[in-house]
Amino acid sequence: MTFAVGVDAGGTSTRAALVDAAGVVLGTGRGGGANPNAHAPDVAAGRIADAITAALGGRDPGEVRACVVGMAGVSKLSDPAIAAVFDAAWARIGLTGVRAVADAEVAYASATAAPDGTVLVAGTGSIAGRIRKRRLAGTAGGYGWLLGDEGSAFWLGREAVRSTLEALGRGLSLDGLPSAVLTEALGPSGVDVRTDAGRLAASRALITNANAEAPVRLARFAPLVSAAHDAGEPAAGEIVARGAGLLVANALAAREPGESTPVVLVGSVLTGNSPIGALVRRGLTGLEVLTSSDGVLGAAWLAAVDAFGEGAARPAPLRK
Repeated sequence: MTFAVGVDAGGTSTRAALVDAAGVVLGTGRGGGANPNAHAPDVAAGRIADAITAALGGRDPGEVRACVVGMAGVSKLSDPAIAAVFDAAWARIGLTGVRAVADAEVAYASATAAPDGTVLVAGTGSIAGRIRKRRLAGTAGGYGWLLGDEGSAFWLGREAVRSTLEALGRGLSLDGLPSAVLTEALGPSGVDVRTDAGRLAASRALITNANAEAPVRLARFAPLVSAAHDAGEPAAGEIVARGAGLLVANALAAREPGESTPVVLVGSVLTGNSPIGALVRRGLTGLEVLTSSDGVLGAAWLAAVDAFGEGAARPAPLRK
């Protein structure tokens, strides 16, 4: 009997699934984050290898006909030295022919079997990808926190802090979003903002706090924007509308004129009850808009296609 293995390796967790030609999930494995941009390459590779081993559950790795690893930070493997670390991890567990791809590819495949389309990702960061023959063929946005990540949780958090600083500096009301941002950043005691001097001190403290941490930490303010938007705050509504507009623009920029292929939405900013997700769907009216279901199943199906051909069955959803 032969198998295929799919892996979804993100910044905080890694999951692996073993499937057969009929799409039956025979085993699963889990591990810690394995983004080589966020973790040491040997740690990341080891976590992926361990998750695969757990999914195999004692089966012969020589019976694995294909393995697809969807990896956040996959571009890191363009460095031959880092690629060698991962190759050594595959060799250690007896796997050959492992194909590492962008996590956006497995997210897209989790939602649709269509070979061509668009994937729009908005979590901590953001990117839009043009999918051709199930491979990432081009991108719009996704330049990281310094140059882009429009509409992402990082971007929303940064705009929340900027809006709070503007309210402090212009003597505007601090109710709602500004108050929530100050409490999150400076603690419940915070700074007395009833005077001009207090507002100036709060502004300086907020700037210092934001710059003292890794830029990605600004993403923690994103839920405050959503909550303020739902409460009807105009400032939060403006941030949400701009973020959604930027994401829609990137999604359309990744597509050819008149393209009618699916758009797959991925990430916390676009899914669930996110107000940005609702606006993005509205902005993409007329297109087939899908939501990524489970990246590890997308990876497993891509591996199954590699192993068994285009007719490979799509794996059934995993039980939570």
